[in-house]
Amino acid sequence: MNINNYTVKAQEVIQQAVNEAQANMHQSVETGHLLKSLMDVEGSIVPSLLQKLGVNERVLRMALDKLIQSYPKVSGGETYLSSEANRALQKAAAYAKEYNDQYVAVEMILLGILAAGDRTAQLLKDQGVTEKDLKAAIKDIRKGVSVSSESSDETYDALNRYAINLNERARQGKLDPVIGRDDEIRRVLQILSRRTKNNPVLIGEPGVGKTAIAEGLAHRIVNGDVPENLKTKQIFSLDMGALIAGAKYKGEFEERLKSVVREVVASEGEVILFIDEIHTLVGAGRSEGAMDAA
Repeated sequence: MNINNYTVKAQEVIQQAVNEAQANMHQSVETGHLLKSLMDVEGSIVPSLLQKLGVNERVLRMALDKLIQSYPKVSGGETYLSSEANRALQKAAAYAKEYNDQYVAVEMILLGILAAGDRTAQLLKDQGVTEKDLKAAIKDIRKGVSVSSESSDETYDALNRYAINLNERARQGKLDPVIGRDDEIRRVLQILSRRTKNNPVLIGEPGVGKTAIAEGLAHRIVNGDVPENLKTKQIFSLDMGALIAGAKYKGEFEERLKSVVREVVASEGEVILFIDEIHTLVGAGRSEGAMDAA
C-alpha cells in the first residue's frame, strides 16, 4: 500500500486507525478501527454520508465500540494491517480508479469497508447501508467533483462546510429579530431583484448592524415577506474561520474558496452568498509569492 496515493484526510484516517489499535493493545489494524477513524477524524465527510443514508450514528458507534473491544489484545510486537483491512483498502483503491480519482479519498475507504464483507461491513448493512445507496450519496455530495489533488475531499459539500445557512438559522429561531433596518433591507431586496449589477455591498463602521441586515433578509425570506422572485432563495454566510482553518498547504485555501463559488454558481441563482467582513478576503490564504483570495 502506497500511502502517497491517498488524500491528506485519508492518510489521517489510516494513521488514527493505527493509533486506535495501539491504544487498545491490538496488534493488527482492523476495519473496525478504520471505520471509527472515518467517523472521528475532523473534517471527514463520512458522518455526513451516513446521515444522508439515515444511519443512527449513536447505535452504530455503540455496536462498533463493542466490536473493537472484541478484538484480541496483544502486548508488544509491530502493528500491522489485518488481511480484512488490507482488502478494504485495496477495494478502496479500485473504487477510486472507477471514479477516475487520482487519489484515494475517505469515502472510497468507506466503500471498501462495505465491500470487504466482514463484521464491520455487517454493522453498516444492519443500519441499512447498501453499495448502491452509498454510491448515490457520494455522487450527491461530490456534485461532479473528482479527486485531482491531495486535498480535493475537503472541497465537497463546500457551502455546508464553509458557510452558514442563515435561512435555516432563522427557521430554527437562532437569529435575533432585526429592528429598525427596514429601509436598508428594502434597498438590498431591490438590488437583489435586478437582472444585472445585483451585488449589494454594505458599508459602515463596525457594530452598526451590517450583518443584521443579512439576518433580517433571511427572516423575511423564511416568512415569505419578499418579492416572488426571491422567495426560494437561500442565504449563506461565508465562514472565514472555517475556510482558513487547517489550510496548511499552498493553494488549499484558494481551492476551498473556489469550491464554494462553484456551488453558488451551480445553484443557478438560488443561493445568495453573504461575505461578512469582505475586506478580510484581501490577503487571506496568502503566502509569499502567491495571490490572495481577492
